[in-house]
Amino acid sequence: MNSANEFTNDKKKLPVRFTGQHFTIDKVLIKDAIRQANISNQDTVLDIGAGKGFLTVHLLKIANNVVAIENDTALVEHLRKLFSDARNVQVVGCDFRNFAVPKFPFKVVSNIPYGITSDIFKILMFESLGNFLGGSIVLQLEPTQKLFSRKLYNPYTVFYHTFFDLKLVYEVGPESFFPPPTVKSALLNIKRKQLFFDFKFKAKYLAFISCLLEKPDLSVKTALKSIFRKSQVRSISEKFGLNLNAQIVCLSPSQWVNCFLEMLEVVPEKFHPS
Repeated sequence: MNSANEFTNDKKKLPVRFTGQHFTIDKVLIKDAIRQANISNQDTVLDIGAGKGFLTVHLLKIANNVVAIENDTALVEHLRKLFSDARNVQVVGCDFRNFAVPKFPFKVVSNIPYGITSDIFKILMFESLGNFLGGSIVLQLEPTQKLFSRKLYNPYTVFYHTFFDLKLVYEVGPESFFPPPTVKSALLNIKRKQLFFDFKFKAKYLAFISCLLEKPDLSVKTALKSIFRKSQVRSISEKFGLNLNAQIVCLSPSQWVNCFLEMLEVVPEKFHPS
């Protein structure tokens, strides 16, 4: 595996700071990321923003198939040379936002480009809900912390917590990267929940959350009354232990999904948010 010192004399291949591209050079972090993802020899694993292949070179020893995705043309050439003899590594040169995500179960172990974090999350945990099994992601600390706020204002954050167990494993210092970023980072572990939910309703569920969070300062009671009848709100409160006087942003992910499933049962479809 290449050492970090090689990069200092090769400016063409230096990560571009404004894209949030910083190579992971911390072997302990790499080991922890792979261990947290619980990779088996049956898994297909995506390495998003593979860079110089620091993660990829370890993943190929464990996973059945590794897809290294990189947008920088010079780095793509480097990766193809590095893994030319590796039968279980596929190098794809593209922006991940244009990548054809697998239509079968897969995991992700990646030090992602920080500048497109929210897009990557949406692709993995919303668009690919049926096939994304989880994994480990190294990302900027600030958006990681927002995932664990006591009050959830972002509909997508509620959605992610509904279907995945998210865990901030630990904070990561700038010295774990080359070049060192100006921001703190974190290792995030993601595991798909065993949840009975027909994924064909995922867009409707997101619309339901978005509708009720349009006015985040409203009480649970007032927000729910925009969709449910007064008697239904009272019944839902008793059934799922809701505090009707709390702000709607205080609902837990399990309460959110229970309210949604109740809507599917008791509210005519023409009144569903879209």
